[in-house]
Amino acid sequence: MNLNKTVPVDVFLPHMPDVSKCERSLHELNLMWRMIESSAKMNCPVEAKSILPTVSAARAGFAQLEAELVRSLSAEKIDNAMAALATKSQYIIDIVVRNLYERTADVGFLATDHELCAFVAGTSGDADAMRLRLRAYRSKYTVYDEIILLDRDGNVLVQIDETTPLEGSHDPLIAATLATDGYVETFGASDLRPSKREALIYSKRVLAPGTGAVVGVLCLCFAFEEEMEGIFQTHRDPSGRSNMLLLDAGNRVIASADPLWMPVGARVPVNPDGAPHPVMYAGRAYLVRNYHSAGYQGYPGPAGWHGQVMIPLDVAFGATGSSELVNVDPVWADGLLSHASSFCPPLSEIIGAAEMIRRVVWNGQVMTAGQGGDLARLRTILEQISETGARSNELFAASIRELFETVLDSGLREARFVTHLMVDLLDRNLYERANDCRWWALSPELRQLVAGAGDAGAGGERIGEILQYINGLYTVYTNIVVYDRHGRIIGSSRATAVERIDEQTLAQVLALRSEQDYHVTPFEPAALYDGRPTYIYHAAICAPGGDGGIIGGIGIVFDAEVEFDAMLRGALGGRPNSQAYFMNRDGLIVASTDAARPVGTTLRIHGTGPAPACGASESTVVTHDGHYAIVGRSTSQGYREFKGADGYRDDVVAVVVETFGGIRDINSRAGREIRVIEDQRADLPSAEFATFFVDGELFAIDAEAVSEAVPAARIGALSMGAVHERLGVLELDPAVHGSPFVWVFDLGAVLTGKRSTPTASAQVIIVRHGTHKIGLLVSELHGVSKFARRDIAPSPLALFDETMLVRQVIQANQGEMLIQVIDPELLFALFKECAFVSKGMVS
Repeated sequence: MNLNKTVPVDVFLPHMPDVSKCERSLHELNLMWRMIESSAKMNCPVEAKSILPTVSAARAGFAQLEAELVRSLSAEKIDNAMAALATKSQYIIDIVVRNLYERTADVGFLATDHELCAFVAGTSGDADAMRLRLRAYRSKYTVYDEIILLDRDGNVLVQIDETTPLEGSHDPLIAATLATDGYVETFGASDLRPSKREALIYSKRVLAPGTGAVVGVLCLCFAFEEEMEGIFQTHRDPSGRSNMLLLDAGNRVIASADPLWMPVGARVPVNPDGAPHPVMYAGRAYLVRNYHSAGYQGYPGPAGWHGQVMIPLDVAFGATGSSELVNVDPVWADGLLSHASSFCPPLSEIIGAAEMIRRVVWNGQVMTAGQGGDLARLRTILEQISETGARSNELFAASIRELFETVLDSGLREARFVTHLMVDLLDRNLYERANDCRWWALSPELRQLVAGAGDAGAGGERIGEILQYINGLYTVYTNIVVYDRHGRIIGSSRATAVERIDEQTLAQVLALRSEQDYHVTPFEPAALYDGRPTYIYHAAICAPGGDGGIIGGIGIVFDAEVEFDAMLRGALGGRPNSQAYFMNRDGLIVASTDAARPVGTTLRIHGTGPAPACGASESTVVTHDGHYAIVGRSTSQGYREFKGADGYRDDVVAVVVETFGGIRDINSRAGREIRVIEDQRADLPSAEFATFFVDGELFAIDAEAVSEAVPAARIGALSMGAVHERLGVLELDPAVHGSPFVWVFDLGAVLTGKRSTPTASAQVIIVRHGTHKIGLLVSELHGVSKFARRDIAPSPLALFDETMLVRQVIQANQGEMLIQVIDPELLFALFKECAFVSKGMVS
């Protein structure tokens, strides 16, 4: 997370009811700590002298935690909201730019079509025949809603949309196009599209065959409104809380996902630096992110265009209607939380601060345990400490869960959105490939050349020249080949050692029934792609004339390795610890950013089922490659008629895996918070015990044998002999403990033989026996409680082993909770006499 420390929390807090509620609760508890401290000072200053430093530390720590927790909860929500807006605004413009890049290639190629050029020059053809040819083009490239040919004076020679007949045009784009050798991109009101408010038109001048004289203009009119509606419908917020916009250089809306909310033509405020501050529009405060495209294949997109997403501040932080943590394994959640410092530092800091409060309260209870006489007057204050500590712990747990859920929710939503974008980009790209092969197969010159090739392969050089020109415009191909009906390659855009098309592919091409049909080879190693896997798109070339049969075909070799890699890395956007993949439904990898899983291998992710249905997305939490991870998956559904009405099916699944740290052997806290020990009857003989967790199990030790608890992070590693249970040393205050250090032992390893995994909640309990002290590493502190002696019974297992550390159990809560009691005397005897530690280990 990239948490902004300068976020103006006070501005946003009124719009975060859950955080405001937490703030009120924290403030109330802060007052309680102040009251406890004041009460101790006023009512029993002498008796409270020993615990006042502890109470003061708790109060000061809580005050600091109150501010930090509220700031972190607020800032994390703001950061996640702004990041989501940024991602979506980037995708809006990136999708548009990638699409329009293809249009620049289209107009450049079609303007050189021999039949078209001859017609505009007036040397051959008629308007009806040219209209049929342009409609055949539009039937393949369905992103155009009008194609127009004009002469040098702007007179319309032919158009395909007869519902809005035109005689001529005075649009300045005609003069601009005639004056340049490249394409011209125009957006705005135009008399070429009188029924539209604004039109996006790609134009290029047409040259006469042979002489090269400028004779007219070709205009491809992009179906801009229809395209933007499709983008918005696919990618906008399903809850409708935000609006997606496409803006021009003047920050004017040129496309809106909800035009009744933010109409086309309106000028809206922008947020170019991405700072988390509200902006005003139409009397309402919004969070805003906008993004200018970095371009695609050298094409920058229309000048000044950028994507923007706006969400009203008053709904930006509302509940999403689902809790991603509901179905998360508590063990998984606790394991991920142990890595909080890497993926959400504020969360890690709060966990540490909460543990500090628990430790201070626990130490205060230990300090006065078993004391009578004047210290008995502290009983009321100690009860307040215990009660307030319990309430504090409960609030910390709820707040930490809230912050954790904010982070996890954001990650899961982002995974779904990114994979949805990935398959959308893939389908849009491959849609163009299916169009290209079918259109180029209709080239009259190619048809004439293939028909006249014969057994000698005549015309191969000219075919190669045509294909080289095409390949220069359409750089997503590594080669384009033309072959005869026997599969013999008679021309290519680049030299190849391959001489023939394989029999299976040839049979599929010869079986194509119309110029709208095409064939795609399976994604597998291809000789035309140097043995690497790719798709090759094929269309049949028919003999010249209306009833000509199939005389050959054209194959276009998609540069899958480069293009898919660019899609995956572009979608990831540099996210750390993330990998992206395209794969089929069987898990066979089509593209990968993961060097450990190259193309052709299989991706298996434990905890995920079959791939989602076409068009669906999902995300979940898993353990993957020994790490905690979020995985998102989306399955392609096609684009326009591609993979739908055209009969072609090839389901591709996009996968994103984000890892957060290695799996740790951690017992979950789930259920621990409800392990409340019921009050004992005051008239019964009792004993006080300090309780704590070791690997998920609750243990107790005589409170009078405990000095205090300190953070496990203070353990200093020290190598003195190969002792499995000994972790190192802990520095102490000699004035308090009479010794400068103690050895620290892993109580979990002593009890089970298996070393514990230290976490943020791990503590070291200083235990004393006589004049000696040692430190015991435990998983987590619990409390200090009185138990009736009648509820303390011998452990049945101790009868069979006199060296067992647990010789008694406490039957708490009327026998429903069993707490194992560690015997301090046996503990020290074990360390001194069992010979698995060296001399001087006990201070």
